[in-house]
Amino acid sequence: MTKQALLQISDLRLAYDGRQVLSGLELEVRRGEVVALMGLSGVGKTSALRAVAALQGFEGGHILVDGFALQPGPVPPEARLKSLRRRVGLVFQGHALFDHLTSLENVTLALTHVLGRRREEALDVAMRLLASLGVGGRAGARPRQLSGGEAQRVAIARALAPDPALLLMDEPTAALDPARRGSLGRTLRRIAVDQGGRGLLIATHDAEFARAHADRVAILAEGTVVETGPAAAVLDGPRHEATRALLAAGDGS
Repeated sequence: MTKQALLQISDLRLAYDGRQVLSGLELEVRRGEVVALMGLSGVGKTSALRAVAALQGFEGGHILVDGFALQPGPVPPEARLKSLRRRVGLVFQGHALFDHLTSLENVTLALTHVLGRRREEALDVAMRLLASLGVGGRAGARPRQLSGGEAQRVAIARALAPDPALLLMDEPTAALDPARRGSLGRTLRRIAVDQGGRGLLIATHDAEFARAHADRVAILAEGTVVETGPAAAVLDGPRHEATRALLAAGDGS
């Protein structure tokens, strides 16, 4: 792992109900870099993201996020994770916005209740983020009133509100048409290079999106990364059977 890496995952091992999901995962993300963690459904992509965000404990290995270390064992108490919450933002698959709150209230929630920001400051941050993502006019709308693309941009604004160095996204293109996938990719590229550079780790099986918008891909199979490298090189010239299976599944969908 390089010293410059914003995220370093070393020998990560994680199991569910006695079934090994991750068995020695090695991965890094640098500032200004978009990395796609790819693989078929069920290989552990979401589990890896949840472990990095301290929403899931793990049995072995180490995770280092911008100097904050996570160790094997149960998820630490939330009081010990405030520093991590400032470092990592997570956009869930399906967005997971709170239905009873407006877009603006969804974005300000973590700022006021987790980070203790003053309401006026939180509102200012939230409005600037929503505007920068093209949904400033939807600040007063509730999730059910938003299109899928709008809801996703609100969820991105919520994840970016604490100004994290690392942004995690779980299957962000699952419900988007090709035009919206392209728009999302351009938005993520801008997020990666803005303000000195963020790292983005995107769990996806969307090879077309990864080829167009990721710097690197890491193919996950049998609990570990089996192939990694520049996105176009790996996806246009796959060497591992798991990569070929992923591409074939996409061609058949």
